[in-house]
Amino acid sequence: MKNLTRREFINRVSLITGSGYAAMTALGMIPASPARALQAEGKVEEKKHVVILGAGLAGLSAAYELSKLGYQCTILEARSRPGGRIWTIRKGMRESEMDSPEQVCSFDEGQYFNAGATRIPHHHTSVINYCRELGVPLENFNNINEAAYLYSEGKGPLSNKRIRQRELHNDMRGYTSELLAKALDQKALDLPITEEEKQKVVEYLVAEGGLDTSHLYKGSSRRGYTTPPGGGDKPGQPSDIPSLIALIQSGLVDPYFYNIPEYTYEQQTTMLTPVGGMDQITKAFEKKVGKSIQYKAEVKEIRKSGNGVRIVAMGTDNKPKEIVADFCICTLPLTVMSTMETDFSPDILRAIDSIPYNNSCKIGLQFKRRFWEEDDAIFGGISRTNMDITQIVYPSSGYMLAKGVLVGYYNFGRTAERTGNLSLADREKMALEQGGKIHPQYTKEFENSFSLAWQKIKYSQGAWAAYSTEVRQKYYPALLKPDGPIYFAGDHVSYLNAWMAGAFESAWLAVESIHKRARQNVVGVSTGK
Repeated sequence: MKNLTRREFINRVSLITGSGYAAMTALGMIPASPARALQAEGKVEEKKHVVILGAGLAGLSAAYELSKLGYQCTILEARSRPGGRIWTIRKGMRESEMDSPEQVCSFDEGQYFNAGATRIPHHHTSVINYCRELGVPLENFNNINEAAYLYSEGKGPLSNKRIRQRELHNDMRGYTSELLAKALDQKALDLPITEEEKQKVVEYLVAEGGLDTSHLYKGSSRRGYTTPPGGGDKPGQPSDIPSLIALIQSGLVDPYFYNIPEYTYEQQTTMLTPVGGMDQITKAFEKKVGKSIQYKAEVKEIRKSGNGVRIVAMGTDNKPKEIVADFCICTLPLTVMSTMETDFSPDILRAIDSIPYNNSCKIGLQFKRRFWEEDDAIFGGISRTNMDITQIVYPSSGYMLAKGVLVGYYNFGRTAERTGNLSLADREKMALEQGGKIHPQYTKEFENSFSLAWQKIKYSQGAWAAYSTEVRQKYYPALLKPDGPIYFAGDHVSYLNAWMAGAFESAWLAVESIHKRARQNVVGVSTGK
């Protein structure tokens, strides 16, 4: 028998088992889901009821895993859709912020943008494995594009001009390499280094920074061309380099333009995104646990009751209804929990009141044509600026189509607070005016927009938990423990807050804790809380 490749083996086993994912997990080729790992302990003999508050990723995955273990689940979701901050804006979608009129999305059919989570790091295996298990195809998310622009509004010689990211990155890499090479040449670094070792470092700097034989940075084709090379008698003319002082005076070494995404662990290439929008993940979960979800069920009270919980929610008939269950997994944002009637322990109440949430705003702009591709050769990636729009995010899919939707701003903190306080019309105006300084095509090509401020979305009231070191140390531990029969999950109950993996992995911990507790109770083992 000939040797089989890994792919051939998986395909053949899939024909027998009906699932390549099942075959791979059974053989230990990828990590097992939490329920699969817990099934060795056995399902619960007496069917337990778990009420889950919120149909975001934490709630959906908790219900999915618990159902595998034999639990009855009820998910209460205040919205009329699943996903929470996993929200893809499409034609006909409606939303009213807490102090704004209703918006109705006017994008063309098939056009969309992800209003919340957009990208998946390649090492967030919990997310990727769920996509594999649920049949959600992924594609590349182009997070870093050296062809995208930087635009510094100011008074320096390079201010108020768009420059390609590759220009600044190569110039700063060249100048800093030159400075360090000079320091080594002049033996100005206080290092216990031999002459041979010093030479190795200098050779690295020459290669990394594009230095000449005198260890000076004088530019190169790495930063691009004034006249690009081509066929015939067209060798190309590399672009002229600015001085280091010109870069500094123009604000291009200010924090707005730090190249953090290239270095941050979570944003290193390769990044991924679901084909067709991030909501493909929530739709896949909804197919599995949709019968357990009660939509438009706004939770009003969370109470401990005897050996279980009692939840009061407003139903679609605008009348309160009670749900009694053995356990509760609360995945609601802390900002939302602060408005409810509860009998949480003092530690939980202090955490709810003390953990702040970040502001964040986005706007999707639909254009008649994809001028960023046609005119500027930008395919995906992000342009950055010190203006309030902060960044322009180009779509990483639909290349070469006639129309497209780009994210005209994605900002945070105080900038997002200012943006969110603008009227819908003024948000659009700001996005077009400021973005038009980078892309003059805006005025001619713009069609319509849809914007949102997460701090003003009723059932979110913030983008993500903004932990400082002090807040994390002081208040976070309370969320890791159950409060009687109530467990907490969501990306705020993780060190991956603002990432989907945080929601999944916190839900897994809650599922594991509930299952072990239920199994221990069956055999009469005391568990305390």
